[in-house]
Amino acid sequence: MPVTNTEVRAAQTAAGRELVVRLAFGTMAAHTLRAAVHLEIVDLIGDVPRTAADVAVAAGAAHQPMTRLLRALTALGLLTEDVPDTFSVTPAGALLGPGHPDSLASFVRMFTDPAIVRAWEHLESSARTGGIAFDAVFGTDFFSHLARHPELSADFNTAMSQATAETAVTLPRAFDFSRFTSVTDVGGGNGTLLTAVLEAHPALSGVVFDTADGLAEAAKTLARHGLEDRCSLVAGDFFQAVPQGSDAYLVKSILHDWTDAQAVTILRHCRRALRPGGVVLIVEPVLPEVVGAQDEGTYLSDLNMMVNVGGRERTRADFEETCHRAGLRVVSVTPLADAAPYSLIEAVAD
Repeated sequence: MPVTNTEVRAAQTAAGRELVVRLAFGTMAAHTLRAAVHLEIVDLIGDVPRTAADVAVAAGAAHQPMTRLLRALTALGLLTEDVPDTFSVTPAGALLGPGHPDSLASFVRMFTDPAIVRAWEHLESSARTGGIAFDAVFGTDFFSHLARHPELSADFNTAMSQATAETAVTLPRAFDFSRFTSVTDVGGGNGTLLTAVLEAHPALSGVVFDTADGLAEAAKTLARHGLEDRCSLVAGDFFQAVPQGSDAYLVKSILHDWTDAQAVTILRHCRRALRPGGVVLIVEPVLPEVVGAQDEGTYLSDLNMMVNVGGRERTRADFEETCHRAGLRVVSVTPLADAAPYSLIEAVAD
């Protein structure tokens, strides 16, 4: 029998309802992850199946509500229920464990923290006015708030490091750093990204440049990789200046935190510090000209920039304009396929 228009519309409506309901439940799913991280569920289960009763005792929790949490985590794909009331951790769920080499525990804590979530409650206002909801809610800007809350600042720094892990693997293979002698990572945090570049290019030296809070764990990172002699740490404010004299300035996940005018200021300082023949390497998502289904996370990140810090994600044309205003010219944009949605934007002195 041929499919009727009525049947097609009914199927489309059913699929649409499923999508809308799933999205409406998104906040609930996020807080389920948050509870799992705070209760250390992954560590409590470990490498072998455990009963809900055992997990509850280890967590100091009641049996029945713990079972309900574990089953919700199972429905989300983070655990499996091997037999009734007995659970194991999936590969995705293992990423919630703080000891996992690719852990996203701090990332989950950060992006489900009230400091992030509360501003989202005012998205409608930001969408109407372009105002930064965070500033209105907390009476200060996001980064000043971090500076006043050391534990949250530590989570933020770790979350940024966790989010950089894939890029750190990919970038040294995606760009030839061997023609340079020195690279400065502007806003480089704990040094995760620059460490990977230096390890892949033994003749290279580097500078991790960030605020004092941002550099809090950087010395440990360098020591862990034996790079103390090849990399220095410099504290400062990239709105004032950046360290002079490198061949390359690496700027990852920085510009999207700021307005166009502020992004121009950061890039202009990189341009002024650049040696002749050097490059500025920007690593950020590049929005396509037309939205695709695969771009969901990037556009949600764009809204997050709007409500929390006042920045934005940008298209290639946006980056070209911003670089031009800073005295730079974009010469290439290369998607980092193994670190999606990031691209490598190479800019030289104009």
